[in-house]
Amino acid sequence: MHVNIVGSGIIGLATAFELSSRGHTITIIDPAPGQGASYAAAGMLAPAAETVWGQGPLHQLLSASSARYPQFVDRLEAATGVRPDYLQSSTLVVAAEPADREALHDLVELQSSLGLSAEKLLPSQARSLEPALASNISGAVLCAEDHQIDPRSVVRILLQHFHNDLVHEQAEELITEGSRTSAVRTATGKVFAADQTIIATALGTVKGLGKLPLRPVHGDILRIQSPPGPALLTRIIRGIVHRQNVYLVPRKDGSLVLGASVREDQNPEVNVGAMYNLLDNARRLVPGIIDCSLNEVIARPRPATADDRPLIGRIDPGLVLSTGYSRHGVLLSPLGSELTADLAENNKSNPLLKDVDPQRFPTLSATAALEQLG
Repeated sequence: MHVNIVGSGIIGLATAFELSSRGHTITIIDPAPGQGASYAAAGMLAPAAETVWGQGPLHQLLSASSARYPQFVDRLEAATGVRPDYLQSSTLVVAAEPADREALHDLVELQSSLGLSAEKLLPSQARSLEPALASNISGAVLCAEDHQIDPRSVVRILLQHFHNDLVHEQAEELITEGSRTSAVRTATGKVFAADQTIIATALGTVKGLGKLPLRPVHGDILRIQSPPGPALLTRIIRGIVHRQNVYLVPRKDGSLVLGASVREDQNPEVNVGAMYNLLDNARRLVPGIIDCSLNEVIARPRPATADDRPLIGRIDPGLVLSTGYSRHGVLLSPLGSELTADLAENNKSNPLLKDVDPQRFPTLSATAALEQLG
């Protein structure tokens, strides 16, 4: 089977890898491979620390995908000869003030109810694990099974792996034969036929797809460099400061990823106020960041749904949708690529597919019905 994949972020590339591993041939269509939300993402694999109230089905998706990550990384290395920057270090969730500690304890209650790994620590115990933490933090929780991967390393490896299958063009229109998608036409007029087409763009639109129940949620991300010497941090630090979230993710090279704001202001550029707020909150938890140098500041939109679950489902006999991963795209890559590849093969047996079915949103169901009529 030949498959077109529109979009080469971590979801599109992981899906290409899954399908090629099953013996299918691939064409990946994207004018700027790997430069979207995946380029900005911090890469936290944190099903426990990312847990929030009221998102029951999402918890199961995050945990199921996290369990697949070690094998996913091993498969990538076996196929390409290069291992992604995957660190199985733990995560500390830290409260800055007593009011923040209440939010932290609420989080632990939820994590425990879901059977997730979460251990309350005294401030002194947290500082013994990470001496760079501020002396006046109010509390901490250790999430021992929350790890990280550098998404840029995954994307770089897979782009090289599929370099002969990449089309550096904008997908402009879906071509149909009757009710079935049969090909993709690019902005230059080239037509790429396929047995199946997968839409794995984030917020990009393609003529013939219809309106999706997605909205852009922008995040501002800073990358900073620690001074020479011992690493400033060895674990991910997720902080609650004045009830606001901030995180610091240490990389193997001594740099730190600092993020992430949540903005729905339609502004694609870096927001100075959001950047200042992130730095100030991070400094409150890890004072040593004031000695770091600035490597990069970028902003990217993440495609979000109303319930934060992705849209993975069949749209017509030749078209599958896989988008809307919100801030969980990196963590959900192994599971999302598996579910999407299953659908491309017309295998609907995985019970998790019901939780990501695009038809759960009435607007999409109505759009699909109108298109079939007309």
